[in-house]
Amino acid sequence: MDLETNTKDYTNDGTMDLRGRPVIASKTGKWKACAFLLTYEACERMAFYGIASNLVVYLTTQLHEDTISSVRNVNNWNGVVWMTPILGAYLADAYLGRFWTFTISSLIYVLGMVLLTMVVSVKSFKPTCTNGTCNTSSSLPVVLFYTSLYIIAIGAGGTKPNISTFGANQFDDFDPNEKELKVSFFNWWMFCAFLGGLFATLGLVYIQENLGWGLGYGIPTIGLILSLMVFYLGAPTYRHKPRNVKSPAADIAKVVINSMANWKLKVSAEPNQDVQPPYYITDGKTLENGPSILRFWDKATIKEGSSRLPCTEAQVEKTKQVCGMIMIWLVLLIPSTIWAQINTLFVKQGTTLDRHIGSTFQVPAASLTSFVTLSMLLTVPIYDRYFVPLMRAKTGNPRGITILQRLGIGCIIQIVAIAFAYVVEMQRMHVIKEEHVLGKNDMVPMSIFWLLPQYVLIGVADVFNSIGLLEFFYDQSPDDMQSLGTTFFTSAIGVGNFLNSFLITMVDKLTGKNGGKRWIGNNLNDCHLDYYYLFLFGLAIVNMGAFLWASSVYVYKREPKIVQEDGNFAHMEGKIVDASLGL
Repeated sequence: MDLETNTKDYTNDGTMDLRGRPVIASKTGKWKACAFLLTYEACERMAFYGIASNLVVYLTTQLHEDTISSVRNVNNWNGVVWMTPILGAYLADAYLGRFWTFTISSLIYVLGMVLLTMVVSVKSFKPTCTNGTCNTSSSLPVVLFYTSLYIIAIGAGGTKPNISTFGANQFDDFDPNEKELKVSFFNWWMFCAFLGGLFATLGLVYIQENLGWGLGYGIPTIGLILSLMVFYLGAPTYRHKPRNVKSPAADIAKVVINSMANWKLKVSAEPNQDVQPPYYITDGKTLENGPSILRFWDKATIKEGSSRLPCTEAQVEKTKQVCGMIMIWLVLLIPSTIWAQINTLFVKQGTTLDRHIGSTFQVPAASLTSFVTLSMLLTVPIYDRYFVPLMRAKTGNPRGITILQRLGIGCIIQIVAIAFAYVVEMQRMHVIKEEHVLGKNDMVPMSIFWLLPQYVLIGVADVFNSIGLLEFFYDQSPDDMQSLGTTFFTSAIGVGNFLNSFLITMVDKLTGKNGGKRWIGNNLNDCHLDYYYLFLFGLAIVNMGAFLWASSVYVYKREPKIVQEDGNFAHMEGKIVDASLGL
């Protein structure tokens, strides 16, 4: 078959079907294939947020954990959920491929959900208390409960990075029409995730607190099983990227070892005539004049004075690319720490307030998380259909604004959100003082809807941050590390949760001495939670400065674009030679 016929019928990016055969572009991929994946994503997010949104309430009301322990345990579990994708992505990129890694992991996920539902449904499994003292640390129910949670975390490790990357792979980067469709993929991917989260925070948390935890966990378990069936119905339409024959991290390890071995040597100033123009460039910047730590890796290419086989330019550029991503990752940890408040301190704060609507109905504190989701659902279409075209006309950028500009806007909105949280907490403390509310379980005569601004702002910020993060790390990853690259997104959230757990633990140990009030304690009506929010606000301001510096020196990966010369497609070591989009 000649090249012209091949490019008309088959995909240009080398994707195959599950049996390793070339796929016909018109019958596979695009939104037709993504529809099956989006169904799973919505149900998986429903299951995850059905647990995460109300977990701190379950731990305090059912397992009788104190505030610090429950918040720390929620953060630690969330941290593991968002960190295990590193292992899942590595297995997919290096050994199993995305489809089979997802398949195995999704079965583990379902196993954890079934076990969790059984544990919370059997009343005899619930811990008992004697004389007001509850010793749950070694009880069988608690062991089984946490075991099921961490089985879910392991399953999530293989599904989270691979299902989104697998979805993005359904679009051919070398087809102009499909590439244009892909610009909106992550926006609508997260939109479906938000829908699942909305059902969880509006419906499941109410069912859990009023109709039973077993039913509240059973519904998303059934939904997850059904969505897996839908996923496999779409198997004939999926496109699969060919798996690498070697570990994608091997090249990076080789560059690091060679550079360290040659650290005393100088890189030749003569340009390498065999190297094509760099495909990591924007606004005149290249990796050659980037931060000095990136230039250090050029020592891996030195031949003289080293008994090691020198690295290729492509291996060095891959290493530089990953180092640049790590730099951005570091300045996104504080925003992830602020995001961790949604399912922990914001919920505990809400449990102290008046949650009544009318005389009988009481809003579950965790249901306010639904306003995060609602604000996301409203903002995503506005962003994708109005903001992007408007900015695209002004900037000429296909995304409207650069990905790092998007992340920067999200960080600024988060700073405003935590400032609102501080102001509202100051108001809550004023009401406590005026009304003499001192008891741990006493209700503060102040509506829970005072918390709405901080929830809504976090939601709007997430449209810029979460979607921007996922798109950034997928887009900027080396071509053979895209699953592993998206774990930069998940691990940033995971480390943010661990960091919040660490900060809360340290605050608990350092405050409350010499008769002073603790910043966070069992009785939030007799604490200085406002001080902790003010502390987070200060961290966010300092981090914003670091983010602006990192953004100013970061060099974007070059966007792939087809170049035709005399009717033929020009390739460079499997990558397309192209012109920069100036992102």
